[in-house]
Amino acid sequence: MSGHRIERTTEDIKRELTAIFRELKDPRVADAFISIIRVDLTNDLSYCTVYVSAMEGMDRAKEAVKGLKSSSGFVRRELGARLKIRHVPELIFKATDSIEYSANISRILNGLEIKDDEQSSEE
Repeated sequence: MSGHRIERTTEDIKRELTAIFRELKDPRVADAFISIIRVDLTNDLSYCTVYVSAMEGMDRAKEAVKGLKSSSGFVRRELGARLKIRHVPELIFKATDSIEYSANISRILNGLEIKDDEQSSEE
């Protein structure tokens, strides 16, 4: 399968998973503000690794991953119905702390901007 088709299928899976996650009723998933950071699809479309992050931190992301693993059958069935692909890949969910990490960097950068403004006003 060509690289372009895999990239397109990966983007389709990411888009549909985002919509499916909003419909889940599991409190571990529904109560958390989770985002899909990255989706990796194998060349033979047999496995799909979904990296999930939560605004509340890594512990909350791990809790959401537990909820996603328990509802993976439903998610996989919905994904197959929406994308109409012959073989729906097996979903592997992994927690990552990239949202928390980027929010921390943003706070640090905002702190630096304030210090720069103070120094320029003193001169």
